[in-house]
Amino acid sequence: MVIDNKLFNKYKIYIIYMKFMNELTYENYIKRNQEDIFHTKFDNAIESLTKEFNNEDYPVIINNEKIYTRDKYKHISPVDRRIILGYVSKISDRLLNEAIDSSFQSFKEWSKLDYRKRIRILKNVANTIRSNKFQLAALLIFENGKNRYESIADIDEAIDFINYYCSNMIKNNGYVTINTSIERTQKNISIMKPYGVWGIISPFNFPAAIFVGMNIGAIITGNTAVAKPASNTPIIGYKIVEIMIESGLPPGVLNYITGDAVKIGKTIIKSKKISGIVFTGSKDVGYTLYKKSANIKSRPIIAELGGKNPTIVTMTADLNRAAEGVSRAAFSYGGQKCSACSRVYVHKNVKKQFIERLILNVTKINIENSDNRNCDLGPLINSDAFQNFKKYVDIASHEGKILYGGKIMNEGDLKYGYYVTPTIVEGVPFDNVLVKKELFLPFLCINEFNQFSEALNLCNKSEYGLTAAIYSKDKKEIDDFVNNIEAGVVYVNRHKSSTTGALVGNQSFGGWKNSGISGKGTGGKYYLTQFMREQSQTIVE
Repeated sequence: MVIDNKLFNKYKIYIIYMKFMNELTYENYIKRNQEDIFHTKFDNAIESLTKEFNNEDYPVIINNEKIYTRDKYKHISPVDRRIILGYVSKISDRLLNEAIDSSFQSFKEWSKLDYRKRIRILKNVANTIRSNKFQLAALLIFENGKNRYESIADIDEAIDFINYYCSNMIKNNGYVTINTSIERTQKNISIMKPYGVWGIISPFNFPAAIFVGMNIGAIITGNTAVAKPASNTPIIGYKIVEIMIESGLPPGVLNYITGDAVKIGKTIIKSKKISGIVFTGSKDVGYTLYKKSANIKSRPIIAELGGKNPTIVTMTADLNRAAEGVSRAAFSYGGQKCSACSRVYVHKNVKKQFIERLILNVTKINIENSDNRNCDLGPLINSDAFQNFKKYVDIASHEGKILYGGKIMNEGDLKYGYYVTPTIVEGVPFDNVLVKKELFLPFLCINEFNQFSEALNLCNKSEYGLTAAIYSKDKKEIDDFVNNIEAGVVYVNRHKSSTTGALVGNQSFGGWKNSGISGKGTGGKYYLTQFMREQSQTIVE
């Protein structure tokens, strides 16, 4: 129904949500000259957190009830394999179907709830996460190996998603629009309505931000959800769902499940009670999910499927800026980002100077235990990634030239984690696996070019199209790049990072080609519409 002025005034407090501001915790501490306070809070959170390790059991949550299963798996920290983070319940088929049924039964009441009341609950969630951000960020350090700066940014982004999507709902009047009418007695209304139950499958690399963003997208628009975190990062998801329930989320609106990814995925796909699926992960898994789902029923699939993201460095580029931006994009969080820069095409006349500056930046990266204040780069996520790194180093040594890195870190306590060095490779041909495949590792391939058109063609030759960047002072080159690059997120002369670091509300984040399915980015104004379907209503008085 259309919201009249009287009803809107009743909820006028929600107008304040229309102004969205990013969280930016660390940056704000720096602006206030309080960096020491930031680190003290982090150190205290780490000290408090480590007391929970080893013996804690983590249940699934169905209908707001915690259920501990007999079948569990031991959750080990990638920072130090001697640290047992806890024991995680593996959901049974019976419980999984109960979770889906719970969300299915809860949908009707939740979908009919005034969207501003949903916002009230979710603003409570954001505020509670904010109050506990250092504790949650400390958990990320041990669960997925991020340093403290990236961990706090992950929690900040989770808060940003909630606040931004709340703002979107208010600005769009709950996605209710009055249409034109050729008859005076006729009223035409367009209403976006939720689909039903969404299956949500999130990745390990942003286990707070992406987990929250996908779930909030579903439930703020009136859907319910069954959510599975990555098996490598289940605890942060559990903590966040606890906060959601404590903040007033009704039973069944969000059910939290952990266990065997393949089994859970198959059940979600086969269930006709699942009205939509959100997935972030590899292209192969995403496409398999998409194809199998289409054989069951017609339903929306929102999928972000990775990238092989290029950066062009031209003859006119600011090489210091380019080297710093590429270094951060390629090696922050060990390249375990779908937006990580993994290919650089540099003009042959400046290649030598660029590589020198790039290596100088990379040598300054401190590889430490992630809980260390000075850590720039922590471990890879697990043994599979660790073994893949060794395999790709071997390929690089035979089919290209390793300019830097390619080593395993075995010194001191680092030998107990999955620590490796950033690796820069030159001269690997385009058809090589190192250039074509998304590795999700700290691997950067460099090739030279002569003509700008050649570099642009090589960028677009990839099957992926997530992020891309250029460093140039030539307006024509920049115009050609932004007009012809086949990528969903594009950066020009960015100092912070060449291809990573999209900020909610600033840069929408979504891929083209094999990097995504929907073509509408997270943290952007079109994202929420994917969780709803339009209904046109004509009422004659």
